[in-house]
Amino acid sequence: MKPGIHPPYRKVVFHDTSADQYFVVGSTLSTDRTIVWEDGKEYPYFTLDVSSASHPFCTGKQRIVRSEGRMANFTRRFGQFGQSK
Repeated sequence: MKPGIHPPYRKVVFHDTSADQYFVVGSTLSTDRTIVWEDGKEYPYFTLDVSSASHPFCTGKQRIVRSEGRMANFTRRFGQFGQSK
C-alpha cells in the first residue's frame, strides 16, 4: 500500500435510530461527532436510518408480496377475459 493515500481505519459507533441499537464496527468513515462508549473510550459516532437490526429482510418481518410466478399472476388477472362462455 502507498503511504499517505488511505483514510485511517478505526472503530466507529453506529447508531440505528429506527431500532435504537448501537454497533461498534471498524470503519474508515470520517465524522466530526463522537460518543463515549460503555468501555469508557471515546469513539467517532454515526447515525443510520436502517441497519440489520431494523431492515425487514434481516429481521424476518418482510411481507411476501407475490408467492406465485409471473404467468400464474397474469392468468389470474387476465385469464377470465380469454375464455369463451
